[in-house]
Amino acid sequence: MLALADPDLDNGPRTEKSATMRMCAVSREVRGIDELIRFVVAPTGEVVADVKRKLPGRGLWVLASRKAVTEALRRQLFGRGFRREVRVSPTLAADTEALLARSVVEALGIAAKAGQVICGFSKVEVALKERRSRNAVRALIHARNGAADGIRKLDALLGQNAGIEGESERIPIVTVLTSAELDLALTRSNVIHAALLAGPASKTFLSRSQTLVRYRLADDDKTAGTATRNSTKHSK
Repeated sequence: MLALADPDLDNGPRTEKSATMRMCAVSREVRGIDELIRFVVAPTGEVVADVKRKLPGRGLWVLASRKAVTEALRRQLFGRGFRREVRVSPTLAADTEALLARSVVEALGIAAKAGQVICGFSKVEVALKERRSRNAVRALIHARNGAADGIRKLDALLGQNAGIEGESERIPIVTVLTSAELDLALTRSNVIHAALLAGPASKTFLSRSQTLVRYRLADDDKTAGTATRNSTKHSK
């Protein structure tokens, strides 16, 4: 059963068991919160994206899509949803994407500090060849602007090892960050390739990466279901 009180804000539609469902202010569809972005009103009266879903105040939810955020802005849905006068930047859609990218960078940095990231072509190559080890690779990471040759070689190696014994989960290939963003996350220079190892921090990075991919690509139901296979690909 769905509760329909104040559907635009945090106390709107959700499951009876948990607060995992919300209504998109644009499409009026009820979706899982992982498919949506929460917006709040800052003390200054400006609408901001709460990409980590932790900011105080009532939240209005929009499909995690640049197109949906742009449409909410065009239709002036934020003021109507919050039922108060608010300030909305005309660059909200781009600002939201930047915040999502920053959250991915932060998550990768935390994973690196936890010892869950390997950097450099040679080290990643070795890690892929030794995937039976305890520190198994959980994702292959390439800079969005990386050279095609190196990317192709590591992707091929990942594909060759995809069916090794005991390997039941496909390994995602993440290409959502630029080399500069990888440098920032890993506090190194000229990072093009990295491998994510098993651990709690790596799960957060992958989740945030998928949200960023969805925001860039998921502009309709069909794309939403396949977004993570485009820029967060999987080995076959």
